[in-house]
Amino acid sequence: MKIFIDTANLREIEEACSWGIVDGLTTNPSLIRKAVQEKQSEQFDIEQHIEQICRIVPGPVSLEVISLTADAMVEEGTKLFARFNKLKGNVAIKIPVNTCDGGRNQDDFEGLIAIRRLAAQQIPVNATLIMTPEQALLAAKAGARYVSPFMGRIDDFRAAQDVQASSQPQLPTGSEIVTQIARVFANYGVDTEIIAASIRNVHHVRAAALAGAQIATIPFAVLNAMSSHPKTEEGIRRFSADVVPEYSGLLGLL
Repeated sequence: MKIFIDTANLREIEEACSWGIVDGLTTNPSLIRKAVQEKQSEQFDIEQHIEQICRIVPGPVSLEVISLTADAMVEEGTKLFARFNKLKGNVAIKIPVNTCDGGRNQDDFEGLIAIRRLAAQQIPVNATLIMTPEQALLAAKAGARYVSPFMGRIDDFRAAQDVQASSQPQLPTGSEIVTQIARVFANYGVDTEIIAASIRNVHHVRAAALAGAQIATIPFAVLNAMSSHPKTEEGIRRFSADVVPEYSGLLGLL
């Protein structure tokens, strides 16, 4: 499974990439806002910031549009791709699979229309805010290079629904949704890659790998936690204490 880092923080990106395990990166408006807020005391050049991200990351970098109509999303996606893909050829455009917000905006299919139009221009699209296998299938049919099921948010929704209506059949977990998407894609030879997103903890990473996601996009704190275990630390202490002078000398450490 490929590992993307889910952040817009340059320090986190540089450190994680130095470990040699990062294959790509995802951002969203919330992560960009956080990066801007962290730089409040400094001059913040958003274009320069994104340029640095694109240059540092060894693989795909997802940049998200902010509008909710197909025309505007295509315009923004085309602009982002033209501006930043020329740096390393690694930009993908994030488009929400459905832009309906349940209020004044009731446009269910603007996202799919935008995905199709961008894909027709050979612009890689990451369909975001996927919550069901049906949404993932529609996004893949529209031409998305990636689909991003939100494991953490699916689990949040499931927990809330279970509390409200405990007598109803239990809804699938985020990892079960990823498994179902992987099975649907395998059934029909769909080559769209699954990015397990909204990763909250190490358990989510393991579940995504077991579920068959080709990629997991992981916050820096969770990446940090993935390598840790108390028995690993205990082993390091014990092995270090057991080193004899002869072995140190062999390695030129005396």
